Amino acid sequence: MRKAIAAGRVARHTWPMDFMFPKAKLVDANGVRLAVYEADGDPDRRRAPVILVHGWPEIAYSWKNVMPAVAEAGFRAIALDLKGFGQSDAPADKTLYDIEHMTGDLAALLDALDIDRAVFCGHDWGGAIVWPMAQLHGDRVAGVIGLSTPHRPPPPVPPLSIFEKRHTDRHYIVRFQEEGIPERILESNPTGFFRLMFRRPKFRTVPEALNNRVYDLLGRLEHGPPARNEDVALSDADIAVFVDAYKHSGFTGGINLYRNIDRNWEIIKAHDPIIRHPALWVGAASDLYLPPSGAEGMEKIVPNVEKHIIPDCGHWVMWEKPAELNAILVDWLLREMSG
Repeated sequence: MRKAIAAGRVARHTWPMDFMFPKAKLVDANGVRLAVYEADGDPDRRRAPVILVHGWPEIAYSWKNVMPAVAEAGFRAIALDLKGFGQSDAPADKTLYDIEHMTGDLAALLDALDIDRAVFCGHDWGGAIVWPMAQLHGDRVAGVIGLSTPHRPPPPVPPLSIFEKRHTDRHYIVRFQEEGIPERILESNPTGFFRLMFRRPKFRTVPEALNNRVYDLLGRLEHGPPARNEDVALSDADIAVFVDAYKHSGFTGGINLYRNIDRNWEIIKAHDPIIRHPALWVGAASDLYLPPSGAEGMEKIVPNVEKHIIPDCGHWVMWEKPAELNAILVDWLLREMSG
């Protein structure tokens, strides 16, 4: 019965198979201009819209394969370039990238678009923003979707010390605390960097132990071999979109998210970790950066969560397995957000 209902609803909207990514609309929110991209499948405004929040080193374009499916299912799909990314403003002040400011941007975006509540769907760093969105602005949240990123209680000690102890000071998150140096390295070879980042995994499930060099992104970019064509999950044309976007924004804004990791820990540990909103988590069996094991026990602090793991898929779920991901997203949205 569920499939029949879903199919009937999807049939109400016809979106082209050769979906062209929408043009940016600049919206003033929380003191910055945010670039917003829409595919509107709900012109009558019957459902909560879906706000799509990218991770690092992504941009709104990362939702290229997701937006048409969400819109065709009868939802208003809204992707944005986060502050510091793409066509959005990129202030240099790193304090503007802590979790209070980043979630504040999203709340202000809802105000600017005259939206009361929305479903917030985030991947990677986007997931690390949308879960706290439910904690800090819960009245603006209809539901939460985390792709790859689970919701976890804050650790007992600052996170940066954990990364350095487990993976040495060569871990990219630790090295990103250096002012200016990561930007210089990434800007010296942006095409090589995106090809290195957006690779498919070489294993079906994440090994229990990995060589710490895997996480030395800057060292691998400077001294390692370039990515092979057959390993890159994105086409050359899609890689070019990212390169052009970062020529405009630079890398500092995105890296500033990492420069607030310990600050975010201080903020979030003062808030209730329990999220009671309808929630969905989708992991990938071969995710090197956020392995599915990180979501174990998540039900204790997200009691209404539904969990899925996509097999034979790495971290870049929207590019590697878009059909499988979209089927899960649309099914959940139609069941949880159509009332």
